[in-house]
Amino acid sequence: MDREQALLQYALRLGDNALVLAQRLVELVANGPELEEEMANANFALDYLGQARMFYSHAGEVEGRGRKEDDFAFMRGEREFCSFLLLEQPHGHFGDTIARSVLFEEFYLPQLEALAKCGDQGLAAIAARAVKEIRYHQRHDSQWLIRLGDGTAEIHRKMQEAIDNLWRFTGEMFAGDEVDDIVRDAFAGPDLEKICAAWHERMAAMLAQATLEMPGDQWMDKGSRSGRHTEHFGPLIAEMQYLQRSYPGLDW
Repeated sequence: MDREQALLQYALRLGDNALVLAQRLVELVANGPELEEEMANANFALDYLGQARMFYSHAGEVEGRGRKEDDFAFMRGEREFCSFLLLEQPHGHFGDTIARSVLFEEFYLPQLEALAKCGDQGLAAIAARAVKEIRYHQRHDSQWLIRLGDGTAEIHRKMQEAIDNLWRFTGEMFAGDEVDDIVRDAFAGPDLEKICAAWHERMAAMLAQATLEMPGDQWMDKGSRSGRHTEHFGPLIAEMQYLQRSYPGLDW
Protein backbone atom coordinates (compact mmCIF):
# COMPACT_ATOMS: atom_id res chain seq x y z
CA MET A 1 0.00 0.00 0.00
CA ASP A 2 1.40 3.41 -0.96
CA ARG A 3 1.23 6.62 1.07
CA GLU A 4 -1.71 8.15 -0.79
CA GLN A 5 -3.85 5.02 -0.50
CA ALA A 6 -3.10 4.80 3.22
CA LEU A 7 -3.98 8.46 3.68
CA LEU A 8 -7.27 7.94 1.83
CA GLN A 9 -8.22 4.97 3.99
CA TYR A 10 -7.27 6.81 7.17
CA ALA A 11 -9.40 9.83 6.29
CA LEU A 12 -12.35 7.56 5.50
CA ARG A 13 -12.01 5.78 8.85
CA LEU A 14 -12.06 9.08 10.68
CA GLY A 15 -15.10 10.16 8.69
CA ASP A 16 -16.87 6.86 9.33
CA ASN A 17 -16.33 7.10 13.09
CA ALA A 18 -17.67 10.64 13.21
CA LEU A 19 -20.66 9.89 10.98
CA VAL A 20 -21.80 6.76 12.82
CA LEU A 21 -21.55 8.43 16.22
CA ALA A 22 -23.43 11.46 14.87
CA GLN A 23 -26.20 9.15 13.68
CA ARG A 24 -26.43 7.45 17.06
CA LEU A 25 -26.56 10.76 18.94
CA VAL A 26 -29.26 12.10 16.61
CA GLU A 27 -31.44 9.20 17.72
CA LEU A 28 -31.49 10.72 21.20
CA VAL A 29 -33.21 13.92 20.12
CA ALA A 30 -36.46 14.05 22.14
CA ASN A 31 -35.25 11.05 24.17
CA GLY A 32 -32.83 12.64 26.64
CA PRO A 33 -33.28 12.70 30.41
CA GLU A 34 -33.58 16.50 30.55
CA LEU A 35 -33.80 19.47 28.20
CA GLU A 36 -30.19 20.51 28.71
CA GLU A 37 -28.99 17.08 27.61
CA GLU A 38 -31.32 17.21 24.60
CA MET A 39 -29.51 20.36 23.49
CA ALA A 40 -26.07 18.94 24.29
CA ASN A 41 -26.62 15.71 22.34
CA ALA A 42 -28.02 17.58 19.34
CA ASN A 43 -25.02 19.91 19.28
CA PHE A 44 -22.57 17.05 19.75
CA ALA A 45 -24.20 15.21 16.85
CA LEU A 46 -23.79 18.30 14.67
CA ASP A 47 -20.13 18.57 15.67
CA TYR A 48 -19.49 14.98 14.63
CA LEU A 49 -21.44 15.42 11.42
CA GLY A 50 -19.35 18.46 10.54
CA GLN A 51 -16.17 16.51 11.21
CA ALA A 52 -17.38 13.64 9.04
CA ARG A 53 -18.04 16.05 6.17
CA MET A 54 -14.54 17.51 6.42
CA PHE A 55 -12.85 14.11 6.57
CA TYR A 56 -14.88 12.82 3.62
CA SER A 57 -14.17 15.93 1.58
CA HIS A 58 -10.47 15.51 2.24
CA ALA A 59 -10.70 11.83 1.28
CA GLY A 60 -12.25 12.88 -2.03
CA GLU A 61 -9.40 15.29 -2.68
CA VAL A 62 -6.80 12.63 -1.91
CA GLU A 63 -8.57 10.05 -4.09
CA GLY A 64 -8.97 12.46 -7.02
CA ARG A 65 -11.85 10.57 -8.66
CA GLY A 66 -14.57 13.16 -8.15
CA ARG A 67 -16.32 11.50 -5.22
CA LYS A 68 -17.76 13.89 -2.66
CA GLU A 69 -18.86 13.64 0.96
CA ASP A 70 -22.36 12.39 0.11
CA ASP A 71 -20.90 9.60 -2.02
CA PHE A 72 -18.82 8.32 0.88
CA ALA A 73 -21.62 8.70 3.43
CA PHE A 74 -24.61 7.39 1.50
CA MET A 75 -23.44 5.36 -1.49
CA ARG A 76 -21.05 2.87 0.10
CA GLY A 77 -22.14 -0.55 1.30
CA GLU A 78 -22.01 -1.86 4.85
CA ARG A 79 -18.71 -3.71 4.37
CA GLU A 80 -17.04 -0.55 3.07
CA PHE A 81 -17.48 1.28 6.39
CA CYS A 82 -14.63 0.98 8.90
CA SER A 83 -16.15 2.72 11.92
CA PHE A 84 -15.39 1.27 15.35
CA LEU A 85 -17.78 -1.38 16.63
CA LEU A 86 -18.11 0.59 19.85
CA LEU A 87 -19.84 3.47 18.08
CA GLU A 88 -22.58 1.43 16.44
CA GLN A 89 -23.81 -0.09 19.70
CA PRO A 90 -27.47 0.84 20.31
CA HIS A 91 -28.75 3.04 23.08
CA GLY A 92 -29.90 1.52 26.33
CA HIS A 93 -30.20 3.93 29.22
CA PHE A 94 -28.48 7.29 29.57
CA GLY A 95 -25.49 5.69 31.31
CA ASP A 96 -24.84 3.47 28.27
CA THR A 97 -24.68 6.55 26.05
CA ILE A 98 -22.29 8.33 28.42
CA ALA A 99 -20.05 5.26 28.74
CA ARG A 100 -19.80 4.84 24.97
CA SER A 101 -18.96 8.51 24.47
CA VAL A 102 -16.32 8.61 27.21
CA LEU A 103 -14.58 5.43 26.07
CA PHE A 104 -14.32 6.80 22.53
CA GLU A 105 -13.51 10.43 23.34
CA GLU A 106 -10.61 9.48 25.60
CA PHE A 107 -9.11 7.84 22.50
CA TYR A 108 -10.27 10.35 19.90
CA LEU A 109 -8.95 13.46 21.65
CA PRO A 110 -5.26 12.40 21.71
CA GLN A 111 -5.67 11.02 18.19
CA LEU A 112 -6.79 14.45 16.99
CA GLU A 113 -4.08 16.23 18.98
CA ALA A 114 -1.46 14.10 17.22
CA LEU A 115 -3.06 14.61 13.81
CA ALA A 116 -3.05 18.38 14.30
CA LYS A 117 0.75 18.14 14.09
CA CYS A 118 0.95 15.57 11.30
CA GLY A 119 2.58 16.01 7.92
CA ASP A 120 -0.62 16.10 5.88
CA GLN A 121 -1.89 19.67 5.86
CA GLY A 122 -5.49 18.67 5.17
CA LEU A 123 -5.78 16.27 8.10
CA ALA A 124 -3.86 18.63 10.35
CA ALA A 125 -6.24 21.51 9.65
CA ILE A 126 -9.35 19.38 10.25
CA ALA A 127 -7.93 17.92 13.46
CA ALA A 128 -6.95 21.35 14.81
CA ARG A 129 -10.54 22.47 14.39
CA ALA A 130 -12.13 19.26 15.68
CA VAL A 131 -9.97 18.99 18.79
CA LYS A 132 -11.60 22.10 20.26
CA GLU A 133 -15.03 20.49 19.96
CA ILE A 134 -13.95 17.13 21.37
CA ARG A 135 -12.28 18.71 24.37
CA TYR A 136 -15.66 20.13 25.33
CA HIS A 137 -17.42 16.81 24.65
CA GLN A 138 -14.87 14.98 26.78
CA ARG A 139 -15.25 17.41 29.68
CA HIS A 140 -19.04 17.24 29.58
CA ASP A 141 -19.31 13.46 29.30
CA SER A 142 -16.60 12.63 31.82
CA GLN A 143 -18.38 14.80 34.40
CA TRP A 144 -21.55 12.81 33.79
CA LEU A 145 -19.71 9.50 34.14
CA ILE A 146 -18.30 10.56 37.51
CA ARG A 147 -21.67 11.93 38.64
CA LEU A 148 -23.54 8.75 37.69
CA GLY A 149 -20.91 6.32 38.97
CA ASP A 150 -20.84 8.04 42.34
CA GLY A 151 -24.63 8.28 42.52
CA THR A 152 -27.20 6.06 44.18
CA ALA A 153 -26.68 2.31 44.44
CA GLU A 154 -29.00 1.68 41.48
CA ILE A 155 -27.36 4.30 39.26
CA HIS A 156 -23.91 3.08 40.26
CA ARG A 157 -24.84 -0.50 39.32
CA LYS A 158 -26.17 0.54 35.91
CA MET A 159 -23.10 2.64 35.19
CA GLN A 160 -20.79 -0.23 36.08
CA GLU A 161 -22.76 -2.56 33.81
CA ALA A 162 -22.49 -0.04 30.98
CA ILE A 163 -18.70 0.11 31.30
CA ASP A 164 -18.43 -3.68 31.61
CA ASN A 165 -20.65 -4.32 28.58
CA LEU A 166 -18.85 -1.88 26.27
CA TRP A 167 -15.29 -2.60 27.36
CA ARG A 168 -14.84 -5.48 24.93
CA PHE A 169 -15.20 -3.06 22.02
CA THR A 170 -12.34 -0.79 23.11
CA GLY A 171 -9.42 -3.01 22.13
CA GLU A 172 -9.75 -2.46 18.41
CA MET A 173 -9.16 1.27 18.81
CA PHE A 174 -5.51 0.43 19.50
CA ALA A 175 -5.14 -2.56 17.16
CA GLY A 176 -3.24 -0.81 14.37
CA ASP A 177 -2.69 -2.15 10.89
CA GLU A 178 -0.70 -1.17 7.79
CA VAL A 179 -2.73 2.02 7.31
CA ASP A 180 -2.00 3.19 10.85
CA ASP A 181 1.68 2.32 10.47
CA ILE A 182 2.06 4.30 7.24
CA VAL A 183 0.24 7.36 8.60
CA ARG A 184 2.41 7.23 11.72
CA ASP A 185 5.72 6.74 9.90
CA ALA A 186 5.20 8.69 6.67
CA PHE A 187 3.08 11.55 8.00
CA ALA A 188 4.15 11.70 11.69
CA GLY A 189 0.65 10.62 12.67
CA PRO A 190 -0.68 9.16 15.93
CA ASP A 191 1.28 6.48 17.78
CA LEU A 192 -1.37 4.01 18.95
CA GLU A 193 0.87 2.42 21.57
CA LYS A 194 1.38 5.76 23.30
CA ILE A 195 -2.30 6.62 23.04
CA CYS A 196 -3.23 3.21 24.46
CA ALA A 197 -1.02 3.66 27.52
CA ALA A 198 -2.36 7.16 28.16
CA TRP A 199 -5.96 5.99 27.62
CA HIS A 200 -5.68 3.23 30.20
CA GLU A 201 -4.08 5.60 32.69
CA ARG A 202 -6.77 8.23 32.15
CA MET A 203 -9.63 5.71 32.31
CA ALA A 204 -8.27 4.17 35.51
CA ALA A 205 -8.16 7.58 37.19
CA MET A 206 -11.62 8.58 35.97
CA LEU A 207 -13.28 5.32 36.95
CA ALA A 208 -11.68 5.46 40.39
CA GLN A 209 -13.08 8.97 40.85
CA ALA A 210 -16.48 7.64 39.79
CA THR A 211 -16.14 4.77 42.32
CA LEU A 212 -16.33 2.31 39.43
CA GLU A 213 -14.14 -0.73 38.82
CA MET A 214 -11.98 -0.84 35.72
CA PRO A 215 -12.54 -4.10 33.80
CA GLY A 216 -9.58 -6.44 33.61
CA ASP A 217 -7.91 -7.97 30.56
CA GLN A 218 -10.40 -9.82 28.40
CA TRP A 219 -11.19 -10.95 24.88
CA MET A 220 -11.76 -7.98 22.59
CA ASP A 221 -14.25 -7.85 19.73
CA LYS A 222 -12.90 -6.44 16.47
CA GLY A 223 -13.39 -6.41 12.73
CA SER A 224 -14.21 -2.84 11.80
CA ARG A 225 -11.00 -2.23 9.85
CA SER A 226 -11.97 -5.02 7.47
CA GLY A 227 -15.61 -3.96 7.26
CA ARG A 228 -17.05 -6.53 9.68
CA HIS A 229 -19.72 -5.11 11.98
CA THR A 230 -22.16 -6.20 14.65
CA GLU A 231 -25.82 -6.91 13.95
CA HIS A 232 -26.69 -3.35 14.96
CA PHE A 233 -24.92 -1.70 12.03
CA GLY A 234 -27.23 -2.86 9.23
CA PRO A 235 -30.37 -1.11 10.56
CA LEU A 236 -28.35 1.99 11.41
CA ILE A 237 -26.90 2.41 7.94
CA ALA A 238 -30.19 1.51 6.26
CA GLU A 239 -31.99 4.33 8.04
CA MET A 240 -29.14 6.75 7.45
CA GLN A 241 -28.88 6.05 3.72
CA TYR A 242 -32.56 5.55 2.90
CA LEU A 243 -33.28 8.88 1.21
CA GLN A 244 -30.18 8.99 -1.00
CA ARG A 245 -30.59 5.34 -1.94
CA SER A 246 -34.22 5.97 -2.88
CA TYR A 247 -33.45 9.15 -4.83
CA PRO A 248 -29.83 8.92 -6.05
CA GLY A 249 -28.22 12.26 -6.73
CA LEU A 250 -30.95 14.18 -4.96
CA ASP A 251 -30.20 17.92 -4.92
CA TRP A 252 -31.32 19.56 -1.68
